[in-house]
Amino acid sequence: MTRTLDEAETRELIASGKVGRLGCIVKSEPYVVPINYLFEDGAVYGHSLPGRKIRALRVHPRACLQVDQSNGDFQWRSAIAFGRFEEIEGEVERSQVLRKLIERFPSLTPVESVVSKDAASPEVIVFRIRVDRVSGVGED
Repeated sequence: MTRTLDEAETRELIASGKVGRLGCIVKSEPYVVPINYLFEDGAVYGHSLPGRKIRALRVHPRACLQVDQSNGDFQWRSAIAFGRFEEIEGEVERSQVLRKLIERFPSLTPVESVVSKDAASPEVIVFRIRVDRVSGVGED
């Protein structure tokens, strides 16, 4: 039976995930891409090279991250975190976030790992989505 997850369950699901689908708006159309992320202190953290999603988020900073967990057709949970995109520009905070991402995802591709280790590189966009609400459903 499908049920609404409470806020604690929803946040736990988001925190336990590693890959989510980031939703944003590109030219008045929804655009969704998978990202590796870290959920900490009420925010989703990620990094990216410049591209379509970063350009879109700079224009329309409202975004969402959808995460799911499935143990079969009748045992699943899904959560969405809604919030506002912001770039992290301070060198110390950028380095801290990138270090945590590399620790959480030690198998990043060599290009991502090399680029991400250089927090001063302007090519690496480090960002957070400050979560202001969550929503979740599941079937046990």
